[in-house]
Amino acid sequence: MSSATAVQPGTAPARPKGRATLLHVIRSEWTKLWSVRSTMWTLIALFLLVVGFGVLISWGTESNLNQMPPEQRATFDATGTSLTGIFFGQLALAVLGAMVITAEYSTGGIRTTLSAVPKRLRMLAAKALVLAVVAWVVGTVVSFVAFFAGQAFLDKANVGTTLSEPGVLRAVMGGGLYLLGSAMFGFALGALLRHTPAAITMVVALLLIVPPFMQLLPGEWGKTVNQWFTANAGSQITFVNPQANSLGPWQGYAVFTAYWVLILAVAAFLLERRDA
Repeated sequence: MSSATAVQPGTAPARPKGRATLLHVIRSEWTKLWSVRSTMWTLIALFLLVVGFGVLISWGTESNLNQMPPEQRATFDATGTSLTGIFFGQLALAVLGAMVITAEYSTGGIRTTLSAVPKRLRMLAAKALVLAVVAWVVGTVVSFVAFFAGQAFLDKANVGTTLSEPGVLRAVMGGGLYLLGSAMFGFALGALLRHTPAAITMVVALLLIVPPFMQLLPGEWGKTVNQWFTANAGSQITFVNPQANSLGPWQGYAVFTAYWVLILAVAAFLLERRDA
């Protein structure tokens, strides 16, 4: 028997080079994500933005509620007020999502990654899965903390709410889901553009800057574009009662998910055909 094919008794044959399983790639991507200090700083920024703005706005609202007319107090959205910080916090996770993949392109590390994992779609799937789990878990925790911290102020004005009220638990859980979607939106753009500044610019434009201006579009077509546009659609899941002229919570979130899934699908198609 030749030395090239001999295997010692009781030992498993060595895994051929380049045959890393998805589990091995996931472990590698998990290690890479947490080995970079920017990951922890980004998550700290997420906490400060979501909880900080939620508390600040709830505190300011609580002090002004006595001057609100009774009809406005009756329709006051205590849950939405405490989750206001999600609008700002989404940027932190979207930027993290973009940098999960663009950082390797900017340093040239993507060549090493693809040498270790020749199946490019496996690498992309592992990065996406690790990011999705981290974004969903951290986003959900932050959403609950912001909710309870905000209600501590709103309860003083007797306008607070609880998770047992209709739609409240879904809205708070929806905060975590929306932050997950924001992270994946950034990741999809990063995978498509492969350039950190370009991906971050697109994220800021499509999630923060452009959506509010969609309300200024005239006519019925303007209303349709407004309610189906990225953050305008996805954020409905964070409201107890859907906003006027908007999609329902789950329908809007499905539309938001379709955006980043489509972008990621295009990025995956190009990943197989472009040079590293």
